[in-house]
Amino acid sequence: MRVALQNFTGGEIAPTLSARYDLARYRNCVGCLENMLPGLHGDVARRPGTRFLAELDGPSVLVPFSFSVDAGQNFLLVFGDHSLRIADADGPVPGLETLATPYAAGELHALSHAQVGDVVYLAHPRHPLHKVVRRDAPAGDGAADAGQAPPAVAQDTGAAPLHAFAWSLEEVRLNATLPPPAAVQASFSGSGGSFTLRYKVAAVDEKGRQSLPSDAAGASGSRHPSDWVQGNSATVTWQAVEGAAEYNVYREEAGYYGFIGVAQGTSFSDQNYEADTADTPREDWDPFAGGNHPAVVAFHQQRMVLAATPRSPQAFYMSRSGDFENFRKSRPLQDDDPVEYQIASGAIDAITWVASFGDLLLGTSGSEYKASGGDGAAITASNVSITAQSYWGSAGLAPIIIGNSILHVQRHGSRVRDLFYSLEKDGYAGNDLSILAPHLFEGHFLRQWTYQQSPGSTIWAVRDDGLLLALTYMKEHDIWGWSRQITDGRVWSVACIPGAGADALFLVAERETDGRKRWFLERLADVWPDGAPVAEAFLVDCGRTLRRETASATVDGLEHLEGRELAVLADGSPVEGCVVCGGSISLPYPAHVVQAGLPYVSALSPLPLESDTQGGTTLGRMRSHGRCAMRLHRSVGGKYGPERETLHDLPFVPEAWGAAVEPFSGDLEFFPGGAQESRATFWIVQDRPLPFRLVALMVDTDFGER
Repeated sequence: MRVALQNFTGGEIAPTLSARYDLARYRNCVGCLENMLPGLHGDVARRPGTRFLAELDGPSVLVPFSFSVDAGQNFLLVFGDHSLRIADADGPVPGLETLATPYAAGELHALSHAQVGDVVYLAHPRHPLHKVVRRDAPAGDGAADAGQAPPAVAQDTGAAPLHAFAWSLEEVRLNATLPPPAAVQASFSGSGGSFTLRYKVAAVDEKGRQSLPSDAAGASGSRHPSDWVQGNSATVTWQAVEGAAEYNVYREEAGYYGFIGVAQGTSFSDQNYEADTADTPREDWDPFAGGNHPAVVAFHQQRMVLAATPRSPQAFYMSRSGDFENFRKSRPLQDDDPVEYQIASGAIDAITWVASFGDLLLGTSGSEYKASGGDGAAITASNVSITAQSYWGSAGLAPIIIGNSILHVQRHGSRVRDLFYSLEKDGYAGNDLSILAPHLFEGHFLRQWTYQQSPGSTIWAVRDDGLLLALTYMKEHDIWGWSRQITDGRVWSVACIPGAGADALFLVAERETDGRKRWFLERLADVWPDGAPVAEAFLVDCGRTLRRETASATVDGLEHLEGRELAVLADGSPVEGCVVCGGSISLPYPAHVVQAGLPYVSALSPLPLESDTQGGTTLGRMRSHGRCAMRLHRSVGGKYGPERETLHDLPFVPEAWGAAVEPFSGDLEFFPGGAQESRATFWIVQDRPLPFRLVALMVDTDFGER
């Protein structure tokens, strides 16, 4: 039987599914996929290596700062033990001081973050709400020089030149506005009476933020406004408030202070204006006082959303509309007043995440909910509707929005599901995206994840043991498949920001070099482009690219890998046996372009070929592989064999002695070998720092008797 395998988008599936050839996705899946990424067209290729950017002081967690599509406007917030460093595509920005934070190393993965403009808000259940603020640095400031400094490592990153910025970490002071006006006085003009007019004044800054009202000022011996006659008026005066652009004036009516007008100066003449008791002065309200810190932060409909406080884990709160740090209320409530809502359910299911997805979606430990104003209306304090969408439960990992779908991690952190609007259901439906690969999740949980839209539409997820998983996902084409991205060490954190031409993926990795554990900030290298020479392929981890106009056999700048044996690509040819000593390695020949770093192995093993034939099922029948072929695209090297420990080199030779092997595209025949077995398969491996891209496999399988 000869079968073509030309679609690998199903990724790696569990061994327990090796007999389920009745599944529609079976032919698109493989038994093992390590350090290879399925392409959206069905092919599979080695993942790029990672470039070393900087050594960190210890375990760190990355938070993206994505301002725009301009690569020079996007940064990484690198949180360490009570520290924060700012990094860009080339590593920590030189000249910027490390900022102190309240977060210990063990608390970093519990950080919830949400960005609006130049501000990233940070929520943590053990600490008050904080924010990281980026501002333009003053001319001549040290930060300006730092922002314009050249990168520490000379690499072609394609990043735009840095602008000069100043950074700060600040505790959020909710309801912080101008002070209320002082010394408010009121006087009545005209024939007197027995009524007392009462007024309050509030200061308003240039951004429209209103202070608390002043103390009430009374004008005794007055008439009620309904009894005023021609010539009656009242004058209200107060002291100026620094920073005030104008003042709102309120008059008491039926127990409420209703708005009657705006003053630019420090006095106001009341000409019997009608008091609007639907517009009243603000009252202080801070549901997070006394250590009731929110654990989740997000933004929705021009409001900041805070949720999951220790005293009300099922409640969420929304700020005043357009004023994110203001939770002051009006009496009676207005449409732009803050919102408070407690989800009522049978158990105390704490809110674990909040996402703005047309509606406001909320994940709890027991269910997923949709919050809306109904009929497309905005959520207000008096108009909010909550309906359950599913009952899977969610872990405390921030969801990822991709196109028309939102992905979240199921309760206990060991399943990944998507949510999307279903017209038939008139609500949200979803699938378990880890159902075919449970072996990658059982006994583990996901610690952090991020989405890299381009290239490849890939979700990178960090498992609790440091294994990096990749999910290739494109809902509209029903593409989703998992693969394992194994590196020498453990991955602690991942984050993605828009880069020049593609999204840039960054990671924090714990590696052992020179006999001790060290933590590195690294960036996934760009995909090796078509047309580029093989010498430019970067397929090593924690590595560096070194270019010299004059060829040299000595390669310096590798202090971070002291004592390690490296994988080296020198002018397009692999070099083995290079050990870092004194921060450098020696090559057997001089080279102009050298890629040097830790090796990693890419491996693929197809599933056993099974089918229903005229003679019955092939399950359990002995089989072996005959003449097979692989269709490659711009590949060099690789190995094959019946077992991972028994491999043979693919026949690649250079066109000229001493030159690098040129990339090959086309069909290459091979004989996997091996004895007859009921579950016979074979392995394709690339363990050298060379490119490998598999388009299809043509497999001959010879079936025998039992």
